Amino acid sequence: MMERNCLPDMLTGNELMERLTVKPVYDESIRNQSMNVRLMALSSLYDLYIPSQMSVEIYNKIYLSIMRSVQKKTSKEATMQRYKNYQTRRGITSNGIMGGMDSYTIIGCSGIGKSSAIQHAIEAIEGDTEIILNDPYMKVVPCLIVQCPFDSSVKNLLLEILRKIDEVLSSDFYPTAVRSKYTTDALIGIVSQACLNNIGLLVVDEIQNVVNSVNGKNLVGVLTQLINNSGISICMVGTPESKPFFEQKMYLARRSLGLYYERLEMDDYFYRFCHEMFQLQYVKKSTQINDAIIEWLYNHSAGVLSIVVTLFHDAQEMAILNGKEKITIETLNDTYNSRMQFMQEYIQPTPAKPKKQTSHQMVTVKTHDGTKEIPAQALLKKTADFHSVQEVITFSQKNSRDVMEILQEFCAVEVV
Repeated sequence: MMERNCLPDMLTGNELMERLTVKPVYDESIRNQSMNVRLMALSSLYDLYIPSQMSVEIYNKIYLSIMRSVQKKTSKEATMQRYKNYQTRRGITSNGIMGGMDSYTIIGCSGIGKSSAIQHAIEAIEGDTEIILNDPYMKVVPCLIVQCPFDSSVKNLLLEILRKIDEVLSSDFYPTAVRSKYTTDALIGIVSQACLNNIGLLVVDEIQNVVNSVNGKNLVGVLTQLINNSGISICMVGTPESKPFFEQKMYLARRSLGLYYERLEMDDYFYRFCHEMFQLQYVKKSTQINDAIIEWLYNHSAGVLSIVVTLFHDAQEMAILNGKEKITIETLNDTYNSRMQFMQEYIQPTPAKPKKQTSHQMVTVKTHDGTKEIPAQALLKKTADFHSVQEVITFSQKNSRDVMEILQEFCAVEVV
């Protein structure tokens, strides 16, 4: 590992956005390759990451919390705390003196990219690089990520922290703790000392597990104790399910101030993400993305990016396997109906609003004399006079228009 005695410079603006952006290696010629080659390459679609405002906010929050934590490690208070942690390890009750407002939450809907934003932020801060401090000499991991145990077990969380430290520093905290069968109180002292010496920021993911567990408050209490005993920053990451838990008590609420994110709006960022995603096509026939496809993706994903990517991936997979080799609304509908059955309860597609047409916009229609261009406004006026589905079908055949497209101008339509 590369050794450093400080954090890299904090990134901002375009430099930060470029550093956070991840685009899979893609050559358009792969669309001419065999089926098996394209299907295997298709999985690289999941590597796509286009940073948003959320990504910038999370990067800034993580960078500053690591910086504050590292600064504390060489302070006079840290030296005193090391002795107190040693007392706790030997079973002597000792209070922490390193505390402060160093815990916060990142709460957001599942699938909107919280974990990805955190991971990419850590990579931009060179999270796998050891920071070397002197006086006293220490190897510090800028950021360590653990998952909250499903049962919110305090002991299991403490052991997991030690195991993760061992993975990065090749230390032997975890096997020593297991062999020695330490009590929870002794483990708190050991983990506090390890965090004080070796960790900048501790990220506890899946914090919503504390909500339905009898151990939930105990686990949050131990995290608070770790802050006081080590001076490190702790970031708790979870879904909105955890919000009521932290709101119920003042001491919980003050430990959970942080960032909160709802599902995405169909804004410029969503459009940009969809356009970037559509550059990665592995089907033989290319499709140009348009507003109708973007609206369909939003309405059938509820603004959750992970679902958008899954729909696009599976639509291409199905198009390759069934020989259609093209992404269309029909292909996307087939994918949604066959692959997203368990998600449909949580996603309620809404019909896209028909775009307003201006009188100068022209469309091409077929007539008995051939084809001709007529104002789009006139065409909309004609379609508004339908009295039955059969009339719609007849009109669509005569004018080479999609039946579903016409019907969706008047009502919500789902292909089954």
